[in-house]
Amino acid sequence: MIENDGKGIPIQIHKGILLLNIVEQNLYVPELIFGHLLTSSNYDDSIKKVTGGRNGFGAKLTNIFSKTFTLETADKTKVFRMTWKDNMKSHSEAEISPNKGGQYTRVTFTPDFARFGVRCMSDELLSVLRRRVADMAAILPNVKVILNGKRIQIGGFKEYIRMFGLEKVSYTSTEYNGRRWEVAVSSSDG
Repeated sequence: MIENDGKGIPIQIHKGILLLNIVEQNLYVPELIFGHLLTSSNYDDSIKKVTGGRNGFGAKLTNIFSKTFTLETADKTKVFRMTWKDNMKSHSEAEISPNKGGQYTRVTFTPDFARFGVRCMSDELLSVLRRRVADMAAILPNVKVILNGKRIQIGGFKEYIRMFGLEKVSYTSTEYNGRRWEVAVSSSDG
């Protein structure tokens, strides 16, 4: 499960969008974002980008490569819930209910490991995923990052690089252009 407790996705009907040369009518905005390809807006390659992501593919590809993928999002007044199954081959009807709490977006999914030629998640993949969670905790110090029920807190860049056994760092820089990057250089055995 991945959850963001920030502003939810507006739960409203999109009045019409061209998908595969067919005008789709009366789809909810969250369904478009997570359940239909080529419905985002990050396509202009002439614009300089300094963030990751490309055209909303991340969550949609997660949906495509999942046995089940459930989206739940809450805006100021409503909660939207929809589940896709079997690599987006089918989905439930949108469930809309009143929001009695705060805003959020939550995605729960079961990867379809067979699509990747494996039976289950390997130790190596788990290690990569844990690393990415640590990366998020390090670069987003004001965001509460939780893994398996435990909050991951990293007290700055030097603590982050020590996680990788880099106790003897030859050079670190906190003077970086636009406050977007920090750099550490270290020697390695071999």
